Amino acid sequence: MSFESLGLNPALLSALDRAGFTQPTPVQEAAIPRALTGEDLMVSSQTGSGKTAAFMLPVLHRIAQLSSNKGSGVQVLVLTPTRELALQVADATRVYGAGIAGLRIATVVGGMPYGAQIKALSRRVDVLVATPGRLIDHLQAKRVNLSTVRTLVLDEADRMLDMGFIEEIESIIERLPAERQTLLFSATLDGTVAQLAKRMMRDPARLELAGQKQRHENIEQTLLYADDGSHKLRLLDHLLRDSELDQAIVFTSTKRGADDLAGYLAENGYAAAALHGDMNQRQRTRTLGLLQRGTLRILVATDVAARGIDVQGISHAFNYDLPMQAEDYVHRIGRTGRAGRNGQAYTLATHTERHKIRRIEHFIGRSIPMGEIAGLEPQRRPQQRSFGKRPGGGGGGGYRGAPNGARREGYGQGRPQGERESSWKGGERKHDGKPEWKAGPKTEWKPGQKPEWKSDRRPEGRAEWQPGRKWEGKPEWKPGRKADWAGDRKPQADDTRRPGRPAPRGADRGAAPRRTERPQRATARF
Repeated sequence: MSFESLGLNPALLSALDRAGFTQPTPVQEAAIPRALTGEDLMVSSQTGSGKTAAFMLPVLHRIAQLSSNKGSGVQVLVLTPTRELALQVADATRVYGAGIAGLRIATVVGGMPYGAQIKALSRRVDVLVATPGRLIDHLQAKRVNLSTVRTLVLDEADRMLDMGFIEEIESIIERLPAERQTLLFSATLDGTVAQLAKRMMRDPARLELAGQKQRHENIEQTLLYADDGSHKLRLLDHLLRDSELDQAIVFTSTKRGADDLAGYLAENGYAAAALHGDMNQRQRTRTLGLLQRGTLRILVATDVAARGIDVQGISHAFNYDLPMQAEDYVHRIGRTGRAGRNGQAYTLATHTERHKIRRIEHFIGRSIPMGEIAGLEPQRRPQQRSFGKRPGGGGGGGYRGAPNGARREGYGQGRPQGERESSWKGGERKHDGKPEWKAGPKTEWKPGQKPEWKSDRRPEGRAEWQPGRKWEGKPEWKPGRKADWAGDRKPQADDTRRPGRPAPRGADRGAAPRRTERPQRATARF
C-alpha cells in the first residue's frame, strides 16, 4: 500500500515524497483511512511506529480542504506530556505540511518565554501543539480560545496521566466544543486511559496493532548482571566501545545520576552529555541538536526527558538504572530501532534488583535473555527464568526461577509436576517393602500411682537446709531496721511525699510539691 491509496491531499503527497516517505507503516495504514472519515479513534502501537504521521496527516488533509483563510481560531489541538515531544510533533507537522500555503503552527510548552507564545496565540493558529500545564496558564489569562477546535489529539495519553495531568486535561476538554473529533494514542488502552476515553470520546474505534508481548521484535534485548556499581561501570565502558555502535542513549533513574554518569564518560574520552528536567529549554534544545547532527555520540537521560526523542541514528539503548515502572522499560528501549530499523537494548542490573527484572518480564510477557562478557562475568549467576506453560497446565515463570517453569514439590498444588496414578484401589492398604505397624499394649494409668521420686530426697553434694540456720558472712536482716539517711523523721500533715523519703534541697517542707515532684500518671504506649 502507498500513501496515494490512502486518499491524502496532493500537497501532502508531494511533501512526503520530498521527505523520503514512500510506504506507510502498519499503524498509518490502519489509522489514516478511519481518521479521514471523522470518527474517534483509540490507537495503541509500539514506540517508533510512525504514530505522529498517523494522526497528523489526516488533520492536515482536513486543513488543506478548507478555504484560503484556513478558518479562524485554533483548528487542531495536540496535547503531549513533555516539551521535547511537543517540539518533535511541531517539527514533523512543518515537514508534512510544507505544501500547504499559509499553514500556521504554534508551540506552547513550559520552560519557554511567554512573549513569543503570546504573540503566536494572538493570531490565527491552524495547529496548536502544547503541554497541559502551560496551556492552562494561557487559558486562565484568556489568551487562547479553544471554542473553534475541530480535532483534539492526545499523544502518549498514558504518560500524561502518569505525570498527574488528569485535572488539566479535564479542564481543557471542558473548553472544547462537543462536536469534535478526538484521536487518542497511548501505549495501553486499559485502566485510567479507558476511563478517560469513556468520558471524552463518542463511541471510539479501538485499534490495537501490537500488544505488550509482541513489541520490539526488531530490538535485540540482553540482560547483564553486575556484582556492584564499579562492575556495572566496567560493563558499560566495554559495551560503549562496540564498533557497531553509532549513537547510544543511557538511562538513569535520577537527574544527579545523569549528570554524574555523563561527566564520568566525558572524562574517559566519550562525546557524552546529560539531558534531564532541571536543564533550561536552551540547554535541552542545544543538546538534542548536537545529538541529531551526530556530534554527540552518547546521551545520558532520565525517563521524562527522553520522551519524544526521535533520532534514527540511535542504535543502542542502555538501562544503566532500572526504571521505577515496568512500562517505562518499553518506552526506553523504543528509543532505538526506530522506523523499522534494528536495535540493541542492554539492561544492567545487580542481584538485589532481580525483583524489578521479574516485574518487567511479567509486563512484557517474556524473559529477557541473559548474557555474559568474557572477563567481566559476575560472581553469582542467577538462573534464567522461563515464561512457558508448565506441563500439566498453568503458566507463569515457575517458582523462584526454577528451570522450565517447574514448581517445587509440596508447594502450591501439593504434588510435583505431571500426573501420578495412585496404586491404592480400595480395601486394606498395605505398604510394600515396609513393615506393617501394629499397636502395642498401652500402659494403664492408675489414680493412686506416684512416681518413684520422693519429696524428701535432696541432691547429693549439697548442704541440707535446717530451720534456724544462719548464713555466714552476711548480715542478718531485721524487720525494724531503717536506712541511715531516712532518720526517724515523721511526715508532716501537709507533706504529700512518702514517709522516709528525703525532701529536695532548698525545698520548703510546708509548701506544696512542685509539678516535677508530683507522681506522674502512667501513660499507655501502643
